[in-house]
Amino acid sequence: MDKYECPCGYVYDPAKGDANSNVDPGTKFEDLSDDWVCPLCGASKDLFTKVD
Repeated sequence: MDKYECPCGYVYDPAKGDANSNVDPGTKFEDLSDDWVCPLCGASKDLFTKVD
């Protein structure tokens, strides 16, 4: 599964999920709700870029 990085440096890792937002490990970035935001800075999903 692909990781995605926020401009602030936070990396969403689907293997870990996002416990702060009740996102279970194994949740793909594409499957996050449209209103999910970066847990560090509040940026929206559309600002994230795929990490190689």
